[in-house]
Amino acid sequence: MKTGQAVDCAALSRDTGAMSEVFIFGYGSLVNRRTHDYAKAHRASLRGWRRAWRHTSRREVAFLNAVPEPGHEMKGLVLAVPRVAPDLDRREQAYSRCDVSGQVSPPPEGAAEVSLFAIPPDSGGGRAGHVLLLSYIDVVAQGYLREYGEGGVRDFFETTDGWDAPVIDDRAAPRYPRAQPADDGLTALVDHWLGEVGARRAT
Repeated sequence: MKTGQAVDCAALSRDTGAMSEVFIFGYGSLVNRRTHDYAKAHRASLRGWRRAWRHTSRREVAFLNAVPEPGHEMKGLVLAVPRVAPDLDRREQAYSRCDVSGQVSPPPEGAAEVSLFAIPPDSGGGRAGHVLLLSYIDVVAQGYLREYGEGGVRDFFETTDGWDAPVIDDRAAPRYPRAQPADDGLTALVDHWLGEVGARRAT
């Protein structure tokens, strides 16, 4: 499957009805613990997947997606969440849950399933008019910096595709609903890596 192509997550999901909590692999904003209240979490890597910026009619701006890519690996955070989590479902409403059990290392102790949120293939939409929000990028990078250091930020940029989309600087008035305060060190690091991956600012 080519990078950027969505996966049919519905075909991968398993019944979790007997479990009081389930495990989610976060690879974007969920890595930033300031954006949620799920205290039970651990650092982990996911084999066979990669990030890509996704443009869809479900949202007005591009947002991160996970796509299957053999031979690749991305770092993230495994979160224990309630089996019924309406707040999380609302937050990730543009996604479907995909089973990645057996691909996460280290796996949660005793977990029957680990899933991630990815965008279903029938979401529609195109690239026209879609931009990347700098406030969103800052939040993701902040999470990786805290969990993995500067190497984690580098890994985020290098294991994500789609940096050719224009980046809009909304730091002064963030459009991302879970934006976090960012110090000069973080913004300088993000700006550096945007340059390294060839991202361009929207005008």
